[in-house]
Formats: sequence, C-alpha cells, structure tokens
Amino acid sequence: MTPAPPTKGPERRPERRMRGFEAASGLLRERIRQAGESRGFAVSKLLTHWAEVVGEEIAAQTRPVKIGYSKTGLGATLTLLAQGASGPMLQMQLPTIRERVNACYGYNAISKVILTQTAPIGFAEGQAEFTPAPKAPKPPPSPELTARAQASVEGASDPGLRAALEQLAQNILTRAAARSDTKKG
Repeated sequence: MTPAPPTKGPERRPERRMRGFEAASGLLRERIRQAGESRGFAVSKLLTHWAEVVGEEIAAQTRPVKIGYSKTGLGATLTLLAQGASGPMLQMQLPTIRERVNACYGYNAISKVILTQTAPIGFAEGQAEFTPAPKAPKPPPSPELTARAQASVEGASDPGLRAALEQLAQNILTRAAARSDTKKG
C-alpha cells in the first residue's frame, strides 16, 4: 500500500488534472470573454467570426470596435471601424448589418450601428488591418464526383440553372465524401 500524500507543508504535491490535453481555446476562453466584455461584447463570436456574421464583403471593410449600452437599457449601439472610402456604401447597409448581428445574438440586442471612419491602417499602426486572411485553395473535385453531379442535373433545361445546381451537387457530394473519409480514419 502506498502512503497518503502529506496534506501540509512543502512536500505536498499539486493535484493533477486527469483529463489529458486541453484545447488552447478552452484554456483562454475565460480571458477572451473578459476582454470582450470589457468592450461590451457579450457574445465573443461577434469578434472571432465577424466574417461569418456579416458576410465576407462587409467584413473586409469593417471591424467591430465596441458595443455601448444606453442608460435606459433599451438596445445597444455597435460601433464599427470602417475605411473612409467605403463609408457611404456601408452607411446604406447598416440595417442589414444590424439584422445579421442581432441574428447572432438571437434577439434584438443592437438597436443602432455607428460607423467610425479611419485611414486604412486604423488608429494605431497595425491595429485594424482590413485585408482578410487568404483562403486556402480548394482542390478540384474528382472526375467521378463531377460526373455524378452532372448526371444529377440532366433534367434542367436552363443552362444557368443547370450550372448552379451542378455546383450545389458538387458541394454536397464533396462534403459527404469528406465526412465518410473522416469516419473511416
């Protein structure tokens, strides 16, 4: 039988976690949440997945800066940082941005969106780069997958509709193939 570890004194060994490895996002989740909440962001997804929330085109031109709450508590104001040249076009899209952000929250959290125009480099050097991260190029679909997609849309007579349906079929078949590959491995 092994002796019990001492409960007092310098010889006491720290308790170890028995869960194994943890994802870095799990270790930093609380600090990210606190930093986001200090700027008014109760949902960190708004910061981390901005392009998914508002769309690639708008996300390439804007960055969320802060969310301010009024004293009455009736809706918040989202402040966006935008390039000066794109300001007028973004001004017309503010209702759409507000709808998409509220969809992220799940309720009408944002009642107003304000644009703050700036130079392309932002307030400080490198603070707000507006160049989106490059996407990894997708590998071309296999000839077998392309043939299956073409066969599935043979009944469509309109060439534009046929091309769109074929692209949709390729996307679905590619995802299904990727899922089956991960299940095998």
